[in-house]
Amino acid sequence: MLKSKVYIIKTDDRLNGVTELLKKEGLNNPRGKKVAIKANYNSADPFPASTHIDTLSAIIDFLKNEKTGSITLAERSGMGLTRKVLEDREVMELSKRKGFDVVILDDLDIKDWNQVDLENGHWSRGFLFLKIFQEADIVIQTCCLKTHRFGGHFTMSLKNSVGMIAKYNPADGYNYMSELHTSRDQRKMIAEINTAYEPDFIIMDALKGFSKGGPDIGELINPGILIASKDRIAIDAVGVAILRIYGTTREVSRGNIFQQEQIARAAELGLGARGPNEIEVVPINDDAQQICSKIEDKLKE
Repeated sequence: MLKSKVYIIKTDDRLNGVTELLKKEGLNNPRGKKVAIKANYNSADPFPASTHIDTLSAIIDFLKNEKTGSITLAERSGMGLTRKVLEDREVMELSKRKGFDVVILDDLDIKDWNQVDLENGHWSRGFLFLKIFQEADIVIQTCCLKTHRFGGHFTMSLKNSVGMIAKYNPADGYNYMSELHTSRDQRKMIAEINTAYEPDFIIMDALKGFSKGGPDIGELINPGILIASKDRIAIDAVGVAILRIYGTTREVSRGNIFQQEQIARAAELGLGARGPNEIEVVPINDDAQQICSKIEDKLKE
């Protein structure tokens, strides 16, 4: 059986850690290719609410060293004005210094989106997905380790994809986020967004995380690790396992990990690992061995 690998490195050095993770399986012939990045800038709150600027910087440095083509960070904030959030989190300054593009989803026109309609999906009229992520040669996602008190239960890789769709339909003003956040099927709808694209690499910054609360503020934990995979389900399952190791909310603690609605629906849609037996947790350094063993135990529960 071909397993989805999830790599874990224990470190407090984001530059070295991110570089080691990206080198582990690498990107497929990245030279000259168009890269799109989705980070986690839902609000202006500091890490672990938002992507740490050093994590983003390390990703950009790796891509530049690999001689990729254009690099675009595309972002939409849910709690605040996106441009102000990116300015407050130093992303705009970094883009000028490192030489990459920033696209604010709030500013886009209907021509910049593709309509996505999923058969037997839970979105009443589908959703608009950003063309940039579908047209890029390489898509990299970087997320944080957090619970989510507004119905998502947790917000990691699958949930981070919500920031790839439109809040409002530019043509008629329809509010997709209102539909999402008032639906009893919210967690299934989150998974369904992920059918619109496939990431080439995901990095979860779990040097710190929120084990309760979130996504902007919460109970702080300090796993001290960076995690990477090409499989959104596998990396989120590992993230949930880590939250359970530290003690988390009732919702995130309930049942086995693959019964969590985001993960269960994503697995049903064929987006990655279908169970814990299809995940291989790989420690990158000796210091990561202990937490990897604990994660494997939690995945089996």
